[in-house]
Amino acid sequence: MYWKLFSIFAKIGAFTIGGGAAMIPLIEREIVEKNQWLTSKEFLDIISIAQAAPGLIAVNVSIFVGHKICGVKGSIVATLGSILPPFTIILLIAALFTNIQEFPAVQAVFKGIRPAVVALIVAPVIRLAIKNKLSWFTASVAIITAVLVGFLGLSPIWCIIVAIIGSLVYTLVTSKSLER
Repeated sequence: MYWKLFSIFAKIGAFTIGGGAAMIPLIEREIVEKNQWLTSKEFLDIISIAQAAPGLIAVNVSIFVGHKICGVKGSIVATLGSILPPFTIILLIAALFTNIQEFPAVQAVFKGIRPAVVALIVAPVIRLAIKNKLSWFTASVAIITAVLVGFLGLSPIWCIIVAIIGSLVYTLVTSKSLER
């Protein structure tokens, strides 16, 4: 089980361009759909926690998923799988890139990769929203948050704090009204 966990995260770490958010659809496919180690709801909860926790989202997700599947050792194995391949690749690129970054072919490759990275980030968000039957209200909160952070420069920390407070208030109000 440990080897499978390591190899899944190593494959994802080695072949994902665009950072942690771009890894989410690949992790979801392997962990939720292919191996069925987590439900879609559990995966969404892990993504939410990993996004809110300090550190790299890919590492945070591998820690949570590894722990859910195989405990502390699973966290270690999944994390090593997610960081070793990109670390090695980045080391190689850093050694070579300074000599080749000005070549038009290299610039063209990076220009071509950018739209794919955006799609890799947007696609799982939409898929997770549909799978988890998010309401129009929660979708509007997500869109407003994206606009505030992406276009108006508001810190994501404030958005998370407001979302937590709003959820707590909503839960308290609805639970009191149900008691009546």
